[in-house]
Amino acid sequence: MTPIKAIIVDDERLARVSLRRLLEPYPEIEIVGEADSCKSAIDLIDTNKPNLVFLDIQLSGETGFDLLESIDKSIKIFFVTAFDDFAIRAFEVNAIDYLLKPVSPQRLKVSLDRLINREDVQKNVANSYEYSDSIYVRISNYASRFIKIGTITLIEPVGNYSKIFTTDGKNCLVLKTLKQWQEELPGNYFVRIHRSCIINIEHVDRIEIDSKTQHRVFLKNIPKPLDVSRRYAKKLKSTHHII
Repeated sequence: MTPIKAIIVDDERLARVSLRRLLEPYPEIEIVGEADSCKSAIDLIDTNKPNLVFLDIQLSGETGFDLLESIDKSIKIFFVTAFDDFAIRAFEVNAIDYLLKPVSPQRLKVSLDRLINREDVQKNVANSYEYSDSIYVRISNYASRFIKIGTITLIEPVGNYSKIFTTDGKNCLVLKTLKQWQEELPGNYFVRIHRSCIINIEHVDRIEIDSKTQHRVFLKNIPKPLDVSRRYAKKLKSTHHII
């Protein structure tokens, strides 16, 4: 499996070093950075886009809960703390687990095995979206919306995020790569025409041929035409008969 990108947030350097050593036997977990405060953690998250945070609760002058208010809710949280007072609150914010210092290697193994197995299960249910399904996505820090799969016209990458365009002319960012979308969306409707976009063929207005090898797709409600790369043009022709 692709390693789960993680960071460690703790204001004690020795605690960070100790946890990093405990995580060394797990190639499934890739530590991409460390932070000693909420601010440095936010900067690290913005730069590295981790999927997982090992988070201490008692930081200098602040708490780990303060960090949760400023980061994407889809990021998984492992609380690692010397205090057991906050366990209930930790699970109220959907923490994956709550580990007490000093962290027991056996207890850590149980938690990580559970996480890794869950990630494998999620990968094995790829292509689970039906065309009639709806997905719940965040459109800002303060608002979310339901989007019907069938109304998605175009998906483009924005770093580790992707921008979804819908038939109502709106768009939003989702923490998911094009590769993940390609694995999960129904392949008889959604096709990749370039390394930088996936389209819904139900919303194709027309396809123009500039030469024998260059094709451009025009989508309804999308003003700009989209180039089809040679690699994906062959696949479109053989599987969807639209070129």
